[in-house]
Amino acid sequence: MDTVLTRDPKKTIRIDVGDTAALSPYIFGHNLEHTRAAVGGGLSAQMLRNRKFCGKPSPCGIAAEWEGIGDRAFFRPGGENPESGERYTRHIGCEAMHRMNELTSMSVQNVHGGVCGLRQTGLRIEGGRAYELRIAAKSRLPVRLTAALTDRRGGRVYAETSFDLLPGDWQVLHAVLTPSSADYEAGVGFTFTEKTRVLFGAVSLMPTDHFHGMRRDVVECLRQIAPTVIRWPGGNFAGEYRWMDGLLPADRRGPLQSCTEIETQPYAHGYDNHEIGTDEFIALCREVGAEPFLTINPVWCTPEESARWVEYCNGAADTEYGAKRAENGSKEPYHVRFWSLGNEMGYGHMEGPRTADDYAKLAQRHADAMLAADPGIELFSSGPYPNDVWAEKSAGTLFPKAKYVSLHHYSNALLNYTEDEIEETYYAVVNSVHEHAEKIVRMRESLDRFSPESRISFDEWNFWYAWYRPSCVAEGVFTAKMLHMLMHYSDRYSMPFSTFFQPVNEGAIDVTPEGARLTADGQMFAAARGHHGGRRCRIDGADAFTAAATVKNGAVYVTVVNDSFDRERDFVIAGPAGKAEGVVYTAEDVAPPSFFEVKPLAIASDESGYSVSLPPHSVAALTIYTGRIGE
Repeated sequence: MDTVLTRDPKKTIRIDVGDTAALSPYIFGHNLEHTRAAVGGGLSAQMLRNRKFCGKPSPCGIAAEWEGIGDRAFFRPGGENPESGERYTRHIGCEAMHRMNELTSMSVQNVHGGVCGLRQTGLRIEGGRAYELRIAAKSRLPVRLTAALTDRRGGRVYAETSFDLLPGDWQVLHAVLTPSSADYEAGVGFTFTEKTRVLFGAVSLMPTDHFHGMRRDVVECLRQIAPTVIRWPGGNFAGEYRWMDGLLPADRRGPLQSCTEIETQPYAHGYDNHEIGTDEFIALCREVGAEPFLTINPVWCTPEESARWVEYCNGAADTEYGAKRAENGSKEPYHVRFWSLGNEMGYGHMEGPRTADDYAKLAQRHADAMLAADPGIELFSSGPYPNDVWAEKSAGTLFPKAKYVSLHHYSNALLNYTEDEIEETYYAVVNSVHEHAEKIVRMRESLDRFSPESRISFDEWNFWYAWYRPSCVAEGVFTAKMLHMLMHYSDRYSMPFSTFFQPVNEGAIDVTPEGARLTADGQMFAAARGHHGGRRCRIDGADAFTAAATVKNGAVYVTVVNDSFDRERDFVIAGPAGKAEGVVYTAEDVAPPSFFEVKPLAIASDESGYSVSLPPHSVAALTIYTGRIGE
């Protein structure tokens, strides 16, 4: 007997376009943290792994991710002695922070002659595409250094160039290589034949069409999901970040070692190569239309260094650090308004104070220095919220200098997508939005007791371990419901900020060497763009967080979720009248990896409103052109 798809009774969703509330523009935000594969292997256009030779070498002395060329060549790390002059990368400021093996180089000694050097394989190159190559190297004797794009064994050469490396200090060598053929397992090699030693300080290989060192396809995906605010550089990585290193050219910035095992850089041997600094981040925000939101490192940076960051971003060109910004290409200030006083302070996995009192004292010193640099900035405090002690001793103490208080939460469930457990897993994922809602309510209650005028910044949310698995439609439905919840709760619970953690390779954008595309989560952020800039309408008749409506410019924008695992549902959209059109995001499967397919939405209308039928686990987006509202 054939299975008949069950159908729930028709549900009427009534939209009151006469009862609206302001909608904060900053609830559609994202985090961009230099963690895992979000920058390295994600947003960054850099193709070479461990391009600054940091960390402990292999038993034969070669840095991780590299292999040696030459049977009798001798390899060892350079720069172990800070006074040797063998370091090319360096740090600026943040003198109290000490990490291991961040500043190294690669020494290649050609003891007996012949061809020797370094090679890295596993690169994806396109025939006819131009690649920008840079090498920072030095030698005591003149060297003819050859760089070549080859097959993985080095036998077939697709493009090569040679440089005259002169004796003396570090020399930066530039070239553009255009390979004759495509190879998705290619290699790059740097070789010489002279009997001498060459020190490699940093190497770089990127397509010439990069955007400030970033992949243009990923930037385009960010534009599609339209983050209204981007929080950076963390997240946990803020506790490792040294902002002043960003004043250096990207190749000279010292790598940054992860503090907690390799939590923030598990795919890069525990080190981040600092590909994106303040100037690149601001350029990205401007490119995708987002407000920048910066997180300081209050533990290892001094209050004076935090104030200098504010001055670098917002000071006039005649101030000390505003002048440095002007030297780096921007005479006009960046006008960064939003600043977080650290990340997840008080948790065991973060360095720094563990108690609310101690954190408040530390944050107060940074806040005073930063506000002296620019009284117009807005500050966000951190802590293990919801927590009454922290609400009293930290949020209450820091208010009104820090008007916003950070909240983080990640849903968690056993993700078993096998046939006998997939329905249970699906509902655990899509209904976990209620966990987040409860956290917001509890935090508001806590703040109301001790710091009632403080506002909530829900600046990290997602489903747990998104960085270790592919996304899927189940999580896309969760994200759609989360966005609805945030829209409804923002005004009610004084929560004007929320930022998803995080778009690149950890939820919203899938990035591979072949290209980038929106995940199901990312598709829901793209669908929510119609709500940006609108006023939220009152809705009656919808199940919790399954619908939202906004009004602007003579149109009502409506998103509706059918979160059923296996039932088609009929909806009537009542209230506004006018011409209606829309799309439906639908999928046959909810298990990873899966994506929505976007199809035209069939809409019928009569005196009761607009009728639509939504298949299981789908999301509809409608625009109703009234021609009156907002004109």
